[in-house]
Amino acid sequence: MTYESVTVVPSQVAEGVSYTVAKLSFARRMELMRQVRDLARRLEFLEAGQEPAGTMEAALVRAEVDRLLLTWGLRAVTGLAIDGAAATPELLAEAGPEDLLREALSAVRAETGLNRAERKN
Repeated sequence: MTYESVTVVPSQVAEGVSYTVAKLSFARRMELMRQVRDLARRLEFLEAGQEPAGTMEAALVRAEVDRLLLTWGLRAVTGLAIDGAAATPELLAEAGPEDLLREALSAVRAETGLNRAERKN
């Protein structure tokens, strides 16, 4: 048996772009849980409040979780240059097009089983 620890997902948004996404393993699941744990606690607290400032802070924490998940699970981006440089997961998060970032994040969530409906349960 041969097992590949990553999967390549072609972009539906931009022709020629693909994402290399890490598959979830036992150790990687533990690593992700450790990294997200404090942010998840903070998010739960903020979402319980009714204050407008808390709502904005909660949105910021959700964005932090998204960035963490993206850089944790996205191993490579091929077929994309950003400002003349080959795209990396970090560069995609920092300066890349929003639609490709969302698509890559969706690919990571799909591979880990962390889509929005599953995360709420």
